Amino acid sequence: MKEDFQPTVYILANRRNGALYAGVTSQLLQRIGRHRDESFGGHSKRVQAKMLVWFEQHGTMETAIRRGKQIKKWNRLWKINLIEKTNPDWRDLAVDFGFPPVWAIR
Repeated sequence: MKEDFQPTVYILANRRNGALYAGVTSQLLQRIGRHRDESFGGHSKRVQAKMLVWFEQHGTMETAIRRGKQIKKWNRLWKINLIEKTNPDWRDLAVDFGFPPVWAIR
């Protein structure tokens, strides 16, 4: 559905200062669900990155993809600084969208 379409760049972590995964999606809530039920494979599944610690919404997929590629090239410290600007406690932001805390799904 069109109202579900929201280009978003996001970062997941497996714990505070743990492994990070940066991604881009047009449907953030569905993507979080896929990461959490492990139907989305790859790096995020291998490192168990399921905690949404940062996201940024964009007007178009083109700008989201460009930003996602930029962030993926960043070094780890830059990504941590980005997270800590808006989420210094590394809270699981997915809980705000109705998802259970990560510790409850492990």
